[in-house]
Amino acid sequence: MKVIICGAGQVGTSIARQLAREDHDVTIIDNSASQIEKINDTLDVKAYVGQPSHPSVLEQAGIGDTEMIIAVTASDEVNMVICQVASSLFGVPTKVARVRHQNYLQPAYENLYRQDNLPIDYIISPETEVAKAIMNRMQVPGAMDMIPFADGRLRVIEIRCSRTCGLIGMGLTQIREVLMDLNVSIIGLVRNEEFIIPNKTDELKPDDALFFVTGEKYVKAAMKMFGHEEREARRIVIVGGGNIGLSLAQQLEAEEQSLNIKLIEVNKERAEFITEQLTKTIVINGDALDQEILSEANVQAAETIIAATNDDEVNIFCSLIGKRAGCQRAIALVNKSAAYSSLVSALGVDIVVNPREITVSTILQHVRSGKVRAAHSICGGAAEVIEAEAFPNSTLIGQTIRGLNLPQGVLIGAIERGEKIIVPHNDEVIQVNDRILLLSITSQLKKVDRIFSSRQDYF
Repeated sequence: MKVIICGAGQVGTSIARQLAREDHDVTIIDNSASQIEKINDTLDVKAYVGQPSHPSVLEQAGIGDTEMIIAVTASDEVNMVICQVASSLFGVPTKVARVRHQNYLQPAYENLYRQDNLPIDYIISPETEVAKAIMNRMQVPGAMDMIPFADGRLRVIEIRCSRTCGLIGMGLTQIREVLMDLNVSIIGLVRNEEFIIPNKTDELKPDDALFFVTGEKYVKAAMKMFGHEEREARRIVIVGGGNIGLSLAQQLEAEEQSLNIKLIEVNKERAEFITEQLTKTIVINGDALDQEILSEANVQAAETIIAATNDDEVNIFCSLIGKRAGCQRAIALVNKSAAYSSLVSALGVDIVVNPREITVSTILQHVRSGKVRAAHSICGGAAEVIEAEAFPNSTLIGQTIRGLNLPQGVLIGAIERGEKIIVPHNDEVIQVNDRILLLSITSQLKKVDRIFSSRQDYF
């Protein structure tokens, strides 16, 4: 696929790096010469200096036969104009724009993005996506990550295996037998900061980060088997009243009636604005690094503190101070690299949420070809979990999993068939309308696209 990315910031660069790994034809545009120079030094993509919304710059970048344009500059308005120019002048089929300001995203204004007005096919709101990701993690106490698939009926969950986990030392074949009634399929491990797809003889070790898939109704029992019986949070402290903090508080208020929510915001005017937007949350104006302010928020009695400011260091320190005060669980937003996130986890922060990775993952799922219904990047882009559906005209119908000849580094973790969740064996036969959840390491994604979509439109 030929893709133009407008904006060479962290998100644009990460998307370009991922797509280049998959051998897509990638061009990136930015008006910063230093950013483009850095791109040229580190990535195997074409890069141009210029204003990405200018038609002449887009022409120079080869927009004439581009299949997708991704606008992720620092300006919402520039991103919108890029999509308008790409559609009106050059007929680009698929247009993706990052839009951060919530005023553009009000349901009352959704007609703005119709094809005959402002033709944007997919709008990505990082703040909304990050708040949603935090909510997902909070639904499964003890999980480092939770990604819903198949309209929420399948869950991919990341956990840390403690030394008290009863499955430590067992091989994957034995674990599969023990958890057979819970339809659990282990699809990945992070061991010594390296992502691996485990084989049948691999044994579970203490401190492994484990990715498994199961059905929604089996999650609680599966977590218990892995040694996680943490209580669901009822008392929550949110640090930071920006778009993420506000969106998170609004979602918590909408979903749960009995939560005790405190939100700390350092800016007085913003705190007053947030107070008007929320109905059940107590808003405290003050610096969350001040222990008296944290004490006023009763962090010592809270189950969860969520540090969601735009400053990584503030988020880390608030999380650690909150835990030292007695809070049971800490979630911190950290924008820096995955390696930095690992260090933060080692300090005692339970869950690290990387907004950049979430945004990149959300955008990349729109790049997937064929009948892919959803895709999610995991472990800093090391692998991707993909959900696809086997349609009646698919040549996959009637084939066994063994017959697919999946490449090394690709596995099918689960099949949803009607209301049934199947952990498939190699002799499992694919049937019409199966929802198939598969995992692929990044280097094999192009082959996955070829096997599961390009070849006679399998899905």
